[in-house]
Amino acid sequence: MRSHKNTYWPDDYQYKKYNVTQAISRIRPGQRVFIGSGAGEPQALVRELSKSSSHFTDVEIVRLLGLESSPLAPIAMRTSGHSLNVRYFYLGSAKTQTLAASKRFFTPINLSAVPRLFKTRQLPIHVALIQCSEPDDFGWMSLGVSVDVTLAAVQAADMVIAQVNPKMPRVLGHGFVHVNDVDIIVEREEELIYLEQSPNFESANLIAKHVAKLIDDGSTLQMSLGATPQAIWLGVSSKNDLGVHTQFLTDGVMKLFAQGVINNKNKGFNNDRMVASAALGSRNLYEFINDNPAVEFHPSDYVNDPAIIARHNKMVSVNVAMAMDLTGQAAADALPYNHYSGVNGTMDFIRGAQNSPGGKSILMLPSTTLDGQASRITPSLDGIPVVVPRAEVQYVVTEYGVVNLFGKTLQERAIALISVAHPDFRDELYEKAKDIGLLAPERTFADTIRSVYPLKLEEKRIIGGQEIFFRPARPTDERSIQEHFYNLDHRDVVRRFMAEKSSFLREDLAGMYQVDYIHDMTMVASTGELGFEKVIAVGGYFLNPATNVAEVAYSVSKEWQGKGISSVIQEKLAVAAREHGIAGFEAFTFPHNKSMIALFEKLPFKVTSRLADDTLILVCRFDEPKPQKEEQTRA
Repeated sequence: MRSHKNTYWPDDYQYKKYNVTQAISRIRPGQRVFIGSGAGEPQALVRELSKSSSHFTDVEIVRLLGLESSPLAPIAMRTSGHSLNVRYFYLGSAKTQTLAASKRFFTPINLSAVPRLFKTRQLPIHVALIQCSEPDDFGWMSLGVSVDVTLAAVQAADMVIAQVNPKMPRVLGHGFVHVNDVDIIVEREEELIYLEQSPNFESANLIAKHVAKLIDDGSTLQMSLGATPQAIWLGVSSKNDLGVHTQFLTDGVMKLFAQGVINNKNKGFNNDRMVASAALGSRNLYEFINDNPAVEFHPSDYVNDPAIIARHNKMVSVNVAMAMDLTGQAAADALPYNHYSGVNGTMDFIRGAQNSPGGKSILMLPSTTLDGQASRITPSLDGIPVVVPRAEVQYVVTEYGVVNLFGKTLQERAIALISVAHPDFRDELYEKAKDIGLLAPERTFADTIRSVYPLKLEEKRIIGGQEIFFRPARPTDERSIQEHFYNLDHRDVVRRFMAEKSSFLREDLAGMYQVDYIHDMTMVASTGELGFEKVIAVGGYFLNPATNVAEVAYSVSKEWQGKGISSVIQEKLAVAAREHGIAGFEAFTFPHNKSMIALFEKLPFKVTSRLADDTLILVCRFDEPKPQKEEQTRA
């Protein structure tokens, strides 16, 4: 029924107009019907399809997994009947009760591959139900908020039924359908599907703070939907020159664009434009993307193409996981307030981001289930389908920190993931890891296993033109701290350990990275990417419970000495010690170690000293501030 070549489109438009009942009546038994996805779902057509379902036989509905509040939900619940069946494109784990009941109808597939499935007619589409804007002066109608796989369905379908809705925005890019290329037009004005504001979870805010530190100025971002990604959009508000290449545009993107944080200047590909394939959010968001030259929507086989993604500078992929085992395998699902996570092309963006210049892929997961009764980091996934293979996982973020699993052994991965699991579950995870052979039987984990990482002590500073990361030590620092000591100058080793030392065994150094962050604390200064840092300085305190005074010791790599690094570490150790009620510091050094004496004298407290054999003992108490005159002289 589509138009002849010489048909004038306004006449064609009038000729193709049907009411909703007439349009749906054109569907025949045994046909496969695609329904536009997300907020682009043609609700009037879907309601009529649901209402008329008893008149159909063996009609298969093809759709992306959608919101339960959409008009299509009643159809989806009747998948066992003979009238309508639903085929979902879903790359998730079907863990929840609602999803598990329908998992036999899921088609696991990366979103980038769905258009090819339609266009090659390996999965023939007989009817496409879509929603679009009113035609412009040239007869072009925009698919608006949902281009993704919808455009491919239109191009491949035998019959296209379009609901023309004046409220659908006109979005630039490659998401237009001409009047001459549809078969039936139903005019129906109605509100689009909106996504309610996600609730404010404290865990989401904590995760967002960690993720924001991984995002550099000039990065190009992709984020999935949900409470945590929305918190991240707020968390990056202090960044500069960010770009966007993502599947979904959300309200957070709109706000950062208005603030100038997102300007798309440094993407390296599709500069000056935010590129996406769909939008899901508020009415204000839909108004924002309407005819906005800074926004382009393209189909999923473009937006989700790993090769396209990899062309962007500093591409950062941020997605939500449902669970992860101790080797790094991840499951994904449509979690509460994150309904579309199962169809967000996670693997497409992970692979694309990792091949981007300076790119990163990040998986976020709250450490526990919503009720706090179970850990989301588990010894194994117990039959839950794996969405992200362990070899593809790079950064993992929970409320308790960030770890980089790329290039790590299974033992290193297990230690890293236990360190960011909820403290209530770390003991159990540690013992399970031993039982299944991920950790050596003789390994110990000390009090660190139950300790909460003090995020507030982290700080990045530019020293000597290079970024230095000051932070508390983690169990994952075992090897890098060993390497630091092996690389020290011989004289620095003697000054640090007060003795000749040529080997630095794990057992001897365990007290430096297995700390409780209260009675024992180690700070490190490092350069390089998280997970592959080079430790250039180590400083720590170790409490003597009998005196409530902590012994301090420091070491700095030769090339970084004299640049104030140990002073920064000492300041942070003093802050932590005072906060936890420790009475003061003491240091044991050689009388000729002028650098150590000068460093200790920088503390803003009265310092006393005494000799014991060949050892100089320096002591300060936090309740005895340095006399003002002495402070002025020192300054």
